[in-house]
Parts: sequence; C-alpha cells; structure tokens
Amino acid sequence: MAFTADDRIAVTELISMHGHLIDNGELDRLDELFTADVVYDVSDFGFGVVQGLTAIREAALALGEGNPVGHHVTNVVITKVADDHVRALSKGIGIMADGTCGSATYEDTISRGDRGWRITHRKVRARRAPLGAG
Repeated sequence: MAFTADDRIAVTELISMHGHLIDNGELDRLDELFTADVVYDVSDFGFGVVQGLTAIREAALALGEGNPVGHHVTNVVITKVADDHVRALSKGIGIMADGTCGSATYEDTISRGDRGWRITHRKVRARRAPLGAG
C-alpha cells in the first residue's frame, strides 16, 4: 500500500494526539499512539529507556507532579522509509506547572499495522543549547 497524503495527515495527527492524551492523563489510551512493544527513550532527561505501554503508564504515574502540564509539538517532518514505515522528526515544547518550559526533539519510527499508524520507537532529545550545540 502506497504512502499517501492521507497517511501523512494521519501520522501528523498521531504525533499531535500525544500531547492531548498525556496532558489529560488519559494513559489508558496509550495504545492509540504506540505499539504494545514501543521503545520510549527518555535517557536524555535521566529516565532511561522505557519499553511497552504498561511501563510508559507506570513511568508517567511515578513522575506525578513532575510531568509537564503541556506537551506542544510542531515542525513535523516525515520521511518515508517504506509504504508502511516512516520516520518523523518534530519539535516539542514542554510547559511545567511552575511556568518554566523546555524544548525537545522527538525522533519517531512509526509503522502502519492492523489498527493504523502507531509509534514503535521514540527518542526524546533535550535541547539545552542553541545552534545545534546540544
């Protein structure tokens, strides 16, 4: 099946939906975003690599009040690898309860399966310095 403009929209909306579900605490809906065996790498933030939906849910609950109150994503760029497999690069802005914020880059691998497009691997890189320095 070819990668179409409709697929591009679906992948972009998938990436965008992450912030809505997480910020609303709808952790029971993680399967709408990720495959069951997803690898979620937040080692750049000191949290290591989390694998699977249950582990992501438990990590979010354990972080509790340390979670951002707002995940905002922008600048989505999708690169087709195969008809049912793409890579996406996007920018994230996290807003904390105290008003501080930070910037990140999401590096996603996304595949199409029986339930549509889902993220199979996500690496979140913290942006701490300007002009590509970190």
